[in-house]
Amino acid sequence: MSSNSGIQIPSRLPLLCTHDGVLLPGSTMRISVDTARNMQLVKSRLLKGTSLKSTIIGIIPNTRDPEHDSDELPSLHSIGTAGLAVQVVGSNWPKPHYTLLITGLCRFRVTQLLRERPFPMAEVEQLDKLEQYTEGDPADGELGELAQRFYQAAVQLVGMLDMSVPVVAKLRRLLDSLPRETLPDVLASMIRTSNKEKLQVLDAVDLEERFKKALPLLTRQIEGLKLLQKTRKLRPDDDKRVLAIRKGGVFPGRQFSLDEEVEDEDGDDNVLLEKKVKAAAMPEAALRVCLKELRRLKKMPQSMPEYALTRNYLEMMVELPWSKSTTDCLDIRTARVLLDNDHYAMEKLKRRVLEYLAVRQLKSTLKGPILCFVGPPGVGKTSVGRSIARTLGREFHRIALGGVCDQSDIRGHRRTYVGSMPGRIINGLKTVGVNNPVFLLDEVDKLGKSLQGDPAAALLEVLDPEQNHSFTDHYLNVPFDLSQVLFIATANTTATIPPALLDRMEVLQVPGYIQEEKVEIAHRHLIPHQLEQHGLTPQQLQIPQDTTQEIISKYTREAGVRSLERKIGAICRAVAVKVAEGHRVSRAESPTEQLADQNTENKVEDSGIAAPPEMPIVIDHIALKDILGPPLFEMEVSERLTLPGVAIGLAWTPMGGEIMFVEASRMEGEGQLTLTGQLGDVMKESAHLAISWLRSNAKTYFLSSGSADPLESTDIHLHFPAGAVTKDGPSAGVTIVTCLASLLSGRLVRSDVAMTGEITLRGLVLPVGGIKDKVLAAHRANLKRVIIPKRNEKDLEEIPAHVRADLDFVFASTLDEVLNAAFDGGFPSAVSHPQVVSKL
Repeated sequence: MSSNSGIQIPSRLPLLCTHDGVLLPGSTMRISVDTARNMQLVKSRLLKGTSLKSTIIGIIPNTRDPEHDSDELPSLHSIGTAGLAVQVVGSNWPKPHYTLLITGLCRFRVTQLLRERPFPMAEVEQLDKLEQYTEGDPADGELGELAQRFYQAAVQLVGMLDMSVPVVAKLRRLLDSLPRETLPDVLASMIRTSNKEKLQVLDAVDLEERFKKALPLLTRQIEGLKLLQKTRKLRPDDDKRVLAIRKGGVFPGRQFSLDEEVEDEDGDDNVLLEKKVKAAAMPEAALRVCLKELRRLKKMPQSMPEYALTRNYLEMMVELPWSKSTTDCLDIRTARVLLDNDHYAMEKLKRRVLEYLAVRQLKSTLKGPILCFVGPPGVGKTSVGRSIARTLGREFHRIALGGVCDQSDIRGHRRTYVGSMPGRIINGLKTVGVNNPVFLLDEVDKLGKSLQGDPAAALLEVLDPEQNHSFTDHYLNVPFDLSQVLFIATANTTATIPPALLDRMEVLQVPGYIQEEKVEIAHRHLIPHQLEQHGLTPQQLQIPQDTTQEIISKYTREAGVRSLERKIGAICRAVAVKVAEGHRVSRAESPTEQLADQNTENKVEDSGIAAPPEMPIVIDHIALKDILGPPLFEMEVSERLTLPGVAIGLAWTPMGGEIMFVEASRMEGEGQLTLTGQLGDVMKESAHLAISWLRSNAKTYFLSSGSADPLESTDIHLHFPAGAVTKDGPSAGVTIVTCLASLLSGRLVRSDVAMTGEITLRGLVLPVGGIKDKVLAAHRANLKRVIIPKRNEKDLEEIPAHVRADLDFVFASTLDEVLNAAFDGGFPSAVSHPQVVSKL
């Protein structure tokens, strides 16, 4: 408003009736428009108008109850405010409407309503003529005294607010720059008042009356602030603060809302959060970050999106176990009993846990070891990790890493991203609530890699004892000590684990179980568990050890016990059906039927209802075949070695050791070698190596008839059955040589012999890996003799004594020794070669 010229508004104005509040001159307000008349006004006047005059409309307070509003035009309030439409925003959700930003200019009186549709148009009379006030001296008389009292009260109110807030400081400057006659409208629109009180200020056309209406409102607000400051427990350095700031201010400023209840609640939350931060016993670096974020949070309005993000961050920091830990159970004797009760065999794993406990007794600050259990599926790697946690008295948390291909799953997301969250390591610590749990990183060999990074590389920091004392999650952005966490990783093979990650872990091999161990595990753990799962008792079902051995040998072929447990579950389900039918027949009997025994028996037999079975139900081999069907696996070793050109090798797979047949046949041709069975490059080279050695030693072993080359006019076809399975590795060399020697000599290989070993062109046998798994596979197949490289003799110490007693081991350093052990009566040779000792 100018003091030199009055405000000139059009004599005819379109009228907008609103329930949103009372617009006073000098204030700015947002008005929601959704009625038909008001929508038509916006479309016809504001959106299509091109002059400044078209943006001036009349705002009339609608005094009718919104719940009883109708399409009829309400009785218009006589006084309104001419407003300038600063902004128009349209939206279709949840229904079509416009939102107007209106700045009040001056008062007007409706003299005549010209039309009602499509929107009201009225003849108006301008009421505010400010030049009459500015031309005179406002300090003279009663009006000047009222203006001075009002100004002093306004300065007092602003002085009670926090001047460090920019909006408050700007308002203080506005009080000195604005004309005194505008202050009632300005402050009445800022302070908390009802619409009825604002309407009284609007109706006060006379300036003196306006000051008298607004001054009590201002005084009441000051008294409310004084009372609030007395009752609130303020900190010494925070005795002045803005209680609430809401949108929709006056002039360039904002409107202050004195909502004590909401602010008290928010203040209490922040004080409680600050107490939690100080009580969390964080390291100094983390505490500094939290206090800095807390100071930012206090200055931030709740409506800002960053408010929720900062609060979530602080709550996460408070909930982390910076100094909370559990006390380890260091009684070695008790730990040994618990481990033996939970798991049968696995002596190497148990010994390693007991070693850790013993060292913890001697040194309390020992860092947590990083173990990696490598073995075939179903041998109990995951369950032994849970058992270790129970033995130590620690919390247990499992993190499944199979298929994870984003490094943010390990390290977390940075807080700049929407929906950011910590990684699985920090989330796991928050879940367990202590900083020394047992973390099981399951299937670490099945981590993926994608455009989002390599999670295996992110694990390098987690699993490095020299670095994980300061692990930094991207979300927290402060170091966290993981050195007390006992990490246990599980894997089926080390081939797919990156070398750098494998180097940081202590690898413990978990081999497959032998048949005797499986029988013991079944009767100690699997059968009782399945009986409980199916609602049966040992008095209802009994599975003898002979039946368990038959299930293991004829219905399963695995290194672990998962298939065995499924077969036992199938038996329990079949027995549960019999028991349930028996209960139903027993309940169906009545005293009347019991008087006619013969008739009842005849009816039961005719209807096919079985009588209740005798308890307990004992599963023998006949019942086993009825429930599980014919045997899935037969010991076909002797039947498959009825022709020359067949030998048995031993192979290692992630599922455990396996026996592998090698077959060869010869036919007329041009001396070519054909290889089938999805062989890798190493196995193909082993086959060519075997052919070359046999051709060079054909005369020595009487393999050629007439000609020096046994392959002259002959083609050889070498096949490895199970053609759908990819095979590779050097350990099939001695098996290929034996198979081809059998084919060329026409002699049968012993049906109870299996072998493994790598060969050289000079006829030496080199050591290979996986000896324990391979020997156990030969034992499962009921083979009697195993030929292994001499330098693998040390690996037999890991094999149970009774397995070694059942097998005849032949330690070969040359192929001559392999052939002599593989054939009955040895393999004849023309020259007795001196033994060549390998120096490789």
